[in-house]
Amino acid sequence: MSQINVDAIRHTSASSDAITLASNGKCAVTGSTITADTGKFTNLPNRNLIINGAMNVAQRGTSSTTNGYGSVDRWKCLHANTDEAPTSAQHALTSSDTGPWAAGFRNSFHITNGNQTSGLGDPDYILFRQVIEAQNIANSGWNYTSASSYLTLSFWVKSSVAQNFYGTIRSKDGTSQNYPFETGSLTADTWTKITKTIPGNANLTFDNNSNEGMEVEVNAAFGGDYTDAGVSLNTWAAYASATINPVNTATWYTTNDSTFEITGVQLEVGDYATDFEHRSYGDEFLKCQRYFTRIGYGRQYTYVVSGIMASSTQPRCHIQLPTTMRASPTITEVGDLQVDSETAASQDVTAVVSSETTPDGARVQFTCDSHSAGAGQSIQVYTNDATSGLDFSAEL
Repeated sequence: MSQINVDAIRHTSASSDAITLASNGKCAVTGSTITADTGKFTNLPNRNLIINGAMNVAQRGTSSTTNGYGSVDRWKCLHANTDEAPTSAQHALTSSDTGPWAAGFRNSFHITNGNQTSGLGDPDYILFRQVIEAQNIANSGWNYTSASSYLTLSFWVKSSVAQNFYGTIRSKDGTSQNYPFETGSLTADTWTKITKTIPGNANLTFDNNSNEGMEVEVNAAFGGDYTDAGVSLNTWAAYASATINPVNTATWYTTNDSTFEITGVQLEVGDYATDFEHRSYGDEFLKCQRYFTRIGYGRQYTYVVSGIMASSTQPRCHIQLPTTMRASPTITEVGDLQVDSETAASQDVTAVVSSETTPDGARVQFTCDSHSAGAGQSIQVYTNDATSGLDFSAEL
């Protein structure tokens, strides 16, 4: 057998190596997806099970004190029993955000704490969560019942307070299982890259449906009702609300206006973290619209939908959604919508009174102030200001 011993291969006219070889026998090909240290692919498409991990899409707005979905799409900021509600926001990064900025991230999901004067009580918590459809895990290629098959979670995190934080991965089908992990002690105001490799377990179940399958959480603060000193990190155990994480340090929670933020969240099949899968804004936006779609929001006098008057106070419209949603959505009016026609003055929409929805569209009946357009007359519904529209939600 012939053998060539070289460290690199380069074209005679090139200024850099096309192929480099490491001492472990692995190779890196310039412009490809194989690294010399592992010999493994690092940027295969469609591998990130997290949606909007770069925090670029925020259909509901850029800031919220809502408990649940309020700003960044697909991410909840959950909080309970606080003295002052925290503010979650889509936060713009700058070149001073060393680490994420160089890796191509321009936004984070950011929490500003309130003033928690009474301290970290047993039922208190503030956390980030994304819920993943069961079928996305079941069809991911992860052999989740095998301890030798892995998921890898990676993300960037920054806290204004130096301390250790915890997170968890929870399965939702069958007997729910919990996998707690820690960030390690963070340096204040410094971005840190976290990587966790998670093995399968014989007790895991993921149904092949569009219901809740897995929760991914990063916790800023957890009170005593949810923590226990005996919780073991980096191992699966049956979920119980009293043993989600080890006992949580309270320093961040009791620091007024402390901040906590994450970005670049990736969950992928395999035993190593690859480079983050940067998707275009359009691709990520469409993925988010499977769970939440807002029509008309952002500009005054924007067309929302057209239809006919069923009576002088009941506009009826049919809506085709931009993408198939996870389930038949619930519909909510946001702000001030108006009904307009060619033959009569505009009138305020007062409520969504009934709807028949499918994942692809809806027939919606509104009520409005009495409109001189008679039954059967064509109308259109439009936004009366920049903060009005129609919300369609099929969130988990």
